[in-house]
Amino acid sequence: MTTTRTSVPVAAHSAVPAISATGLRKSYGDKLVLDGIDLSVPQGTVFSLLGPNGAGKTTAVKILSTLVTADAGELSVGGHDLAADPQAVRAAIGVTGQFSAVDGLITGEENMLLMADLHHLPRREGRRVAAELLERFDLVEAAKKPAAGYSGGMKRRLDIAMTLVGSPRIIFLDEPTTGLDPRSRHTMWGIIRELVADGVTVFLTTQYLEEADELADRIAVLDDGEIVAEGSAEELKRIVPGGHVKLRFTDPAAYRSAASVLSETGLPPALGFARSGRAAAGDALSLRIPSDGSQRELRSILDWLDSAGIEADELTVHTPDLDDVFFALTGSAAARNDQPKEAVR
Repeated sequence: MTTTRTSVPVAAHSAVPAISATGLRKSYGDKLVLDGIDLSVPQGTVFSLLGPNGAGKTTAVKILSTLVTADAGELSVGGHDLAADPQAVRAAIGVTGQFSAVDGLITGEENMLLMADLHHLPRREGRRVAAELLERFDLVEAAKKPAAGYSGGMKRRLDIAMTLVGSPRIIFLDEPTTGLDPRSRHTMWGIIRELVADGVTVFLTTQYLEEADELADRIAVLDDGEIVAEGSAEELKRIVPGGHVKLRFTDPAAYRSAASVLSETGLPPALGFARSGRAAAGDALSLRIPSDGSQRELRSILDWLDSAGIEADELTVHTPDLDDVFFALTGSAAARNDQPKEAVR
């Protein structure tokens, strides 16, 4: 399958990527799940993989965390070749899946100590690590209680605490906040930020676009087994239509003057200037100028205002949000092919 891919360049990173995949492919029978995707995740960052249900997000996580074998591709995690040394990869990573690994029949502390045993930590060391993590995740008061009685947010915190027992430098979080209430979700975001501040690399899959916007240094949009766009949240927002600069006026005369000059301007058509709005009283007077929100276009607009002797009372930049990006880039090849050609490689 061949498709266009919208991409923005990533800054060069001197260190070896925490996660690297080239030509990753996976099929289940006749179903092609991952169609030769490429990924590069710098160390100490949050990389988010977005996509609709069935796009292949969880399959990518399972492959990169050694739970499933790829059909093809050159894969490296933590500097280790996934095919040649999967055991070294497992020693470097932690995985929190969509479904909790917490055993509800035993206490939170016992869940932690079980993980310590699985990591072959000495008994005293295991107890120290468990106690530190239970305190870090605010689970000390509940530590002696069966985990079955924990709230969804508490179970998720315990799940991640268990993942950290082995001190992994790379963590895969597969939809970690699904089903959590807004307060618990924000608590989880704080935990993820703390992990990254400590130098941990987080590979995050999520269906919450706000979550990717808040946390991710870089986002890849996966649709029908292919990465159709990649960049920072702000970069992705600029590749879909709908961005504009809004000029607001309180003086009707200034508004009319700006609208008249704007309609007659000979500025380059690439700037996409257009007149909109209607004369009204007070601060309802505004003009909208299509713009991708880039520094270049904003500078051009400001230069135009200065040269025309126009002073707006307020200038605001509006860009599409990740919802717009998601709907524009997923669901059909036609939607992807409608994107601006200069943003496609």
